[in-house]
Formats: sequence, C-alpha cells, structure tokens
Amino acid sequence: MSDESWKVQFHEIPKTLSESFKELFTGYDEGLVRSEPGGFVATPTYARNAEKIFRMQVRSDDVWLLTFPKCGTTWTCELLWLLQNNCDFEAASKAGLTLRTPFLEMPYLTSRMYGIKDMLMTVDKVEQLPSPRVIRPHLPFYLLPPQLLDTAKVVYVARNPKDVIVSYYFHHKLIKLHGYTGTLEEFAQFFMDDEVYNAPFFPHILEAWSKRHHPNMHFMFYEDMKRDLRGEIEKVAAFLGKSLSEEQLVALTEHLKFENFQKNESVNNESGKKTGAFNQEGRFIRKGKTGDWKNHFSPELNVRIDEWIEKNLTGTDLTFVTELEHQD
Repeated sequence: MSDESWKVQFHEIPKTLSESFKELFTGYDEGLVRSEPGGFVATPTYARNAEKIFRMQVRSDDVWLLTFPKCGTTWTCELLWLLQNNCDFEAASKAGLTLRTPFLEMPYLTSRMYGIKDMLMTVDKVEQLPSPRVIRPHLPFYLLPPQLLDTAKVVYVARNPKDVIVSYYFHHKLIKLHGYTGTLEEFAQFFMDDEVYNAPFFPHILEAWSKRHHPNMHFMFYEDMKRDLRGEIEKVAAFLGKSLSEEQLVALTEHLKFENFQKNESVNNESGKKTGAFNQEGRFIRKGKTGDWKNHFSPELNVRIDEWIEKNLTGTDLTFVTELEHQD
C-alpha cells in the first residue's frame, strides 16, 4: 500500500461469537474480526482504531520493532531501547518496558482497556514522546504507516512456528484478555486455521521477509539470539549505527541472558498478576528455549504441524530452525 488512503475493512468472524468458542476463549466477549484484505485477526476495538495507527507520523530517528507475538519481542525491545539510550541500565530499571517502548495496539485490545486508558500509551501519547522512540507493534506491515520503512529503522524478529505455538498457548492461558481454557492440541488447530488473535502467522513473516534487503530493515531470527546473543547484539548495534565498548557489550549480553531477563521486574510483566490482568499460574517470560515444542507435541500433532509448515513455505526461500544443539 504505497499511498495514504485507508483501504482496509474488518468483518466479524461468526464462529468467534459462538458460545462454544467463547467457552474456550473467555476474554473475547466481543468476538474477533478479520481484515480485508490480508485476513488479519483482531478485536473489534482494534478495528475501530486501526486507521489511527495507520496514519501515525513516523520520525527518521524512530526504531520500530515488528514481530508476531511470542517471537522475542520483549527481549529484543529491551536491547533496542538500551542501544538507543547509551546502555543506561539504571534508567531502564526505573521504568517498565511498556512505558519506555510503547506497544501500539495495547490500548485498543478490548473496550475493557478504556477504564485504564490513562495508564496506556495511546497513539496520541506516542506521538508526543520525545525522540528517539522505540515502538513495537505486532501488526503486519500493511496495517502500519505506509512511509514506515522509507523513514525509520525497522527490526523484524522471526521465530520458528512450533515454539511460537507453544509459547502463544501459554500466553493465552496466562492473560485474561484471551482467557484460553482449552488444550494445546485444540489451540494448535485454531492457530493453523488462522483463528487466533494476530493470525495469520506465515503472511506476517513472509511480508517482512520480502523486505529484508531494504537498507532500513534488519531481519533476524530468535534462534540466532539463542545461539549467539553477543554476536546478534553486535549486528543490531551496527545496523543502528551504534558503537559499543567492550564493557558495554559484555554488560548488555549479561543483562539480556535469559535467567537475568526473567528476574528483571522492569521487563518481566509480573505486575500483571498484581493488577489482575494475568492469571496467577504461569509467567510472561516463560522458558525462552528453542525446541521446547518437543515437550508438548504428540507425534500426531507434530506431523500435522510439519505438513502445515511445508504447505506455507512451498515456493519461498524462508526456512526455520526448530532445534539447537547449544543455546545461551
């Protein structure tokens, strides 16, 4: 979409209004909608505000982080904010990541968010933030400002779909706005049928993959961060034009190690349990392992998912790593 005209419409997904669906996804009291074109699955509240995000002003010193959910968003966002703010770990510890790096759609996830809107980074507030901004939507490119890639730096992180399914399943069980009560196998089928929030998975990644050679785009994989965190930090820093001292590089790598990251209260979202937004069981920063799907998939489910992956990657040059011999 190269011009400024808004051509997207959203339509109800009738299945998501059924009692059987709402029993499995107890947070979707308004059901879900699907975009035309693109097939993006969202809430009616987001649909009513989608054009507002599309028309946002992009700045040349912005860094935008694009991901499908559960692909290392929080992890990478902390890295980007620290790179943009001279590795100021003290400042990072004093403000939650959601305030430092606004999640664009959060105020528009559901009408229930309006009660706490003063605490959320609406588009109006994001546009008033001082530079440099780090902004993180889970939206696909075509729902974002058309001038984004030609104006700002964009980092896209992809993760293998098997681990995404497992992580997104636990995410849906943890967060009351999703309120998922079903099994992993049922969830995996909803995921493959493009019937979960933020679906479809493959078009989201493939659209970004097709733009990976743009000079303002850095496309990276979660699995590479697990395999060589320091090396990936160096690549992102170079992309942003940041020079790191050896001391800063060591400190950043240590700060972002999973066991340290999981305990970091400014990023781990444990406050969600105190506010009542999260259920008490589970963690937002859960395992962070590549290959954890092997602990959850039955052989039959794994075959179905393999077939789904193969079908969607046929004719593309995109491949995923689903297991690692060594990981940080």
